[in-house]
Amino acid sequence: MTDNKKKRKKTSSADQEKKKRMKWIAVILSVVCFLAIAVLATWSILFSGMASSSAVVRIPSNASNEQLRDSIRKYLGEPYAKKVTRLVGLRGTDLRQRHGAYLIEAGMSPFDAMRRLTSGPQEPLTITINGFRLLPVLEEKVAARFDFTQDSIAAALSDADVLKEYGLAPGQALALFLNDSYEFYWDASPSDVIKKVGAHYNEVWTAERKAKAKELGLSPADIMILASIVDEESNKLDEKGAIGRLYINRLQRGMRLEADPTVRYAGGDFTVKRITKPKEIESPYNTYLHAGLPPGPIRTTSVETVDAILNSAPHNYIFMCAKEDFSGYHNFASTYSEHQANARRYKRELDRRGIY
Repeated sequence: MTDNKKKRKKTSSADQEKKKRMKWIAVILSVVCFLAIAVLATWSILFSGMASSSAVVRIPSNASNEQLRDSIRKYLGEPYAKKVTRLVGLRGTDLRQRHGAYLIEAGMSPFDAMRRLTSGPQEPLTITINGFRLLPVLEEKVAARFDFTQDSIAAALSDADVLKEYGLAPGQALALFLNDSYEFYWDASPSDVIKKVGAHYNEVWTAERKAKAKELGLSPADIMILASIVDEESNKLDEKGAIGRLYINRLQRGMRLEADPTVRYAGGDFTVKRITKPKEIESPYNTYLHAGLPPGPIRTTSVETVDAILNSAPHNYIFMCAKEDFSGYHNFASTYSEHQANARRYKRELDRRGIY
């Protein structure tokens, strides 16, 4: 073979090797570009577009991905909701097992939101009970915070067997809800709610408190009813014991309580300031007409009021009238003549102020 032929053959081989290398480089660059695009797309889905604000996202019972998307969209917008639900779908989580409420924090990525919704803990909610006068109103307010209806909790609270567990009779369910704050999860059932407030009620009614109630001739349920009347009479904790003891004195003497708050409750108008014709309202709650305690509480009450009554000092008062200085305190009396004098002073001040 001549030298020129050898040179041409070597050049041809070198060219082929070069072309092969160029092809591989092109393939590698294509793969790198594809991976880069995939990484950028994944980054866009997983980490871009952080939550603009904090929101509690609720997953209803037997929820679908679309229902979850709607729930997220409501608080955090469609783009964020779309990314999160796409990731939830990729993870294959059965949302029927994730019934509950979950906190998506401001700045949380779609990926982290997906993890919270599919495997994270629920966000607890706090229910505060404070001075509810009517059971249906309490039921409505409580049900609005959970994934159950007002009718369902109303049915549970009217169940005699449920109330019997706590020593309460039908119509006395308000007594179970002591004024306090309670922590729950959104997916709690009416039974869960009742068990938790009931557990607190049982914790309050210790053997010591029950013994004190017994010494006064009353049951825990009676004390709860009495405390509800006392709370309506005064917001002054330092005189609630005296008011409670006054009503106990009347009960022990066989006198009617004649408590104005029971008349307001019976009439359903809590704005009335002067009770002028109490006996015209027929109701088992009207203690001007009916002897003894009313059949149930007229509002939710507190441990502090219960203790004020149980620890009250004995006295001989059987009458009381609001003080004419409108301080919120009362004048107490042992005789009707003293009471009439107190009542006249208060009536004169009401007239002077134009309160009817």
